Amino acid sequence: MSFFTDFYESTGLVDLFATPELLIKTLIMYVIIGALFYLAVVKKFEPLLLMPIAFGMLLANLPGADLFHMDLFIHEDGSPINIQTIVEQGNLLDFLYLGVKLGIYPSLIFLGVGAMTDFTPLIANPKSLLLGAAAQFGVFAAFIGALFLGFAPEQAAAIGIIGGADGPTAILVTKTLAPELLGAIAIAAYSYMALIPMIQPPFMKLLTTKKERSVVMTNLREVSKTEKVLFPIIVTLIVCIIVPDAAPLVGFLMLGNLLTVSGVADRLSKTAQNELMNIVTICLGVSVGATASAESFLAMDTVKIIILGLAAFCLSTVGGLLFGKLMYVITGGKINPLIGSAGVSAVPMAARVSQMVGQKENPSNFLLMHAMGPNVAGVIGSAVAAGVFLSYFGA
Repeated sequence: MSFFTDFYESTGLVDLFATPELLIKTLIMYVIIGALFYLAVVKKFEPLLLMPIAFGMLLANLPGADLFHMDLFIHEDGSPINIQTIVEQGNLLDFLYLGVKLGIYPSLIFLGVGAMTDFTPLIANPKSLLLGAAAQFGVFAAFIGALFLGFAPEQAAAIGIIGGADGPTAILVTKTLAPELLGAIAIAAYSYMALIPMIQPPFMKLLTTKKERSVVMTNLREVSKTEKVLFPIIVTLIVCIIVPDAAPLVGFLMLGNLLTVSGVADRLSKTAQNELMNIVTICLGVSVGATASAESFLAMDTVKIIILGLAAFCLSTVGGLLFGKLMYVITGGKINPLIGSAGVSAVPMAARVSQMVGQKENPSNFLLMHAMGPNVAGVIGSAVAAGVFLSYFGA
């Protein structure tokens, strides 16, 4: 009999049934995890990230497994993390989470994104940079909204970045300013990114007329190789001198792009786009998911973050569209306002949504390349917004 008793006490069931409250919270977390798996596998919404995040949540909420210890990274007295303590007392997910805490994973993700991104539409039409900037409206609106809801300025800044539609940027800002909210913010950011094809079209149709949606834009000019090579170098210099805290993201984004456009580092470019990107994505997703324990995730703050995140996405879309309408008027009807909604940095999904809505009004219209300009500008814009928040609220 003692054998069965000892065996039972060695299982996670002891922890699971320790208190009714813990049991209920754990079961709720399993329902949420199941929903994320459903979105990733069945609906194919951002599966490359939602699946690792969901599995990281599952690992963190396995009773008795003890794979992650947030107390090793967040100290009540505000003292910095102790790497030696983590090595001595940490577990698998603690080691992986170091890549998030030290800002390694988001920058490496941006390296791969840069290698895969074509900045030619932005170089050919620099005005689209303004649309990318206008689409950051939701970031600062959500920041103000979070302050009104009682969040600390650092937490409000992390929540606001959700509106940039850029997961790695949201993670980088949150791990620095509000690590206790990382799980909720990351899940909100990636979930809404996946839902862009559902979120944006209603606003696009509400804020534009049929005539505006039907505008056919002229072909973009040809961009020389010299321009392509100089662009990442110049952007890095200008942006990082003005906003030094944006350097980890903008610098690696532009390095990845330079590897591709230079034409002399194909092996490095392909590695950044494929092997490195895939490995880091797994580590990042699992690490972020591990922060969403039942105790920290099932709180009223999480509900507020989800609501604010949705508002941020909607307002970023509205900001881009309204500025697109302004450019439509200024240019005498040469700019299709729909490309303004692509100013959020979900590349290339937001640009594809602009193309899809535009073609419904005019089947012969091809807005994709025009929308890619604001789209990649949004990547730069969200990184700059992150740098601004980090410079003001970072330690």
